[in-house]
Amino acid sequence: MKKIIILSLLTLLSVAVLAQAETSAKQPKGKKKEIMVEDTLPKLPEIKFNSLVHDYGTIQKGGDGVCFFEFTNTGRADLQLSNVTSSCGCTIPQWPKEPIPPGGSASIKVSYNTSRVGVINKNVYVDSNVGEKVTLTIRGNVIEEPKEIVPESKQSSLINE
Repeated sequence: MKKIIILSLLTLLSVAVLAQAETSAKQPKGKKKEIMVEDTLPKLPEIKFNSLVHDYGTIQKGGDGVCFFEFTNTGRADLQLSNVTSSCGCTIPQWPKEPIPPGGSASIKVSYNTSRVGVINKNVYVDSNVGEKVTLTIRGNVIEEPKEIVPESKQSSLINE
């Protein structure tokens, strides 16, 4: 019985040694197997905006309330924007519906209705397959249009006297 166990262990050991020898023979001597770091990273999209805030400054009522938020897919898979919403109905975002490939760029157009006078501080929320929501901000101040001052004519002042 001892002989059978010893014979089995020797057979198992020789099979393991031969398997190791085959693996070593396939690799060139002196060179270690190179593992590409890129191959081990997950293929996920990433979104990077040029700016997260747009400041209109001071604009007149009825002025141009359009701005663009440019972004790049810095990841390793297609980026898909699933939804872009705003914190108020006076702010309307438009976004690309097609996937943005790795290294590709696009922009989100945001239109603010400048018919309301006052301070602007609105948010735009970007949902995508990246997983985390990105918040963009527009700010500024809308002022009334300056009223045109018409000088009184001298003739009308003489009539009133």
